[in-house]
Amino acid sequence: MLRRTFVRSGALAALTGSLWRSACAAPAPAATPSAVPSPAPTAAARPVRSKGPYGALAKPDKNAIALAEGFTSRVVGRSGQRVGGLTWHPAPDGGACFADGDGWIYVSNSEVPVVGGVSALRFGPDGTIKTGYRILSGTDRNCAGGATPWNTWLSCEETVRGRVFECDPYGYRAAAPRLAMGRFKHEAAACDPDREVVYLTEDEPDGCFYRFRPQDWGDLTTGVLEVMVGDGPGPVRWRRIPNPSASYEPTRDQVENAIRFNGGEGCYYSGGFCYFTTKGDNRVWAYDAAARELSILYDANAPLKGVDNVYVSRSGDLFVAEDGGNMEINIITADGEVAPFLRLVGHGRSEITGLAFAPDGDRLYFSSQRGTTGSNRSGVTYEVTGPFRT
Repeated sequence: MLRRTFVRSGALAALTGSLWRSACAAPAPAATPSAVPSPAPTAAARPVRSKGPYGALAKPDKNAIALAEGFTSRVVGRSGQRVGGLTWHPAPDGGACFADGDGWIYVSNSEVPVVGGVSALRFGPDGTIKTGYRILSGTDRNCAGGATPWNTWLSCEETVRGRVFECDPYGYRAAAPRLAMGRFKHEAAACDPDREVVYLTEDEPDGCFYRFRPQDWGDLTTGVLEVMVGDGPGPVRWRRIPNPSASYEPTRDQVENAIRFNGGEGCYYSGGFCYFTTKGDNRVWAYDAAARELSILYDANAPLKGVDNVYVSRSGDLFVAEDGGNMEINIITADGEVAPFLRLVGHGRSEITGLAFAPDGDRLYFSSQRGTTGSNRSGVTYEVTGPFRT
């Protein structure tokens, strides 16, 4: 069981949140993350390199991507260049796909200061890019985030007092900061519709793992922010953060016995488990939400190194992107096998970000945040098509 900006407050905020949620839920829904079959993390993944379920990687293609037989790649966006009438943003980071009639939308964060925000690309049923547009502007270092079951995108600011912004991928509604979700160095978010909570990672060397319980599921304007406490892997508990705004003290320091995680990164919920990564110790974690038990799914330095974004595919394979290492996307299968799915060649000063599958599961999107030059202005966003497992 391995998925423009304004501020409102008080009663008006609650009303606006409910109306906004209903409006955003109108388009055709994307696949519900909790419905995806996923491998149960009964033991740590084996640190072995193999051909995996897709076979060995071939020589790099014209886009300098090494893929298995049957898979092809294309570039869908380059930082500073026009795509769909939009200038694609620098430093593309976290992303997600949303169903849009017989097509889909891919949203992508921009992890740059002051002018970060989020861009979106609308695709036709044949994969043609129809248009591009902004859904959030004027925010700071938008890193990762997560999709909601009501078809919105949670974009997270990776700053000391970072915020979570709820954005409309379809471009009809203005984005809104969800301040009750806490002010800290946000990285990623993952919705658990079974327990009606949102899990949140924190990119600090002594960061924590949080969950947000909204007062009304689907309306993130009000609710309770909690932190995971315990002794490490094994049974855990949740305790309320007294001051989510972190006015006087960082959220991670407000509760005794909060479990510390070394650089929280990607986060994805599927089939009763929330998977997340920590870059400081190169671990992949699995939280069993029903049993309230935390385990380590991967803890090694090879073959997967520099763990970052995570995504669970239709088949239940956990796709894990590397920040560094040899710039691969690896998969961890249901039986714990670790294998490379693709490798970016010549991108040694970059990181792989924005993992997301199109709603039908036949196209994978991701970015090289700083491309081949190591500059935020050199980011590239790709699409890979092929015989993905179902």
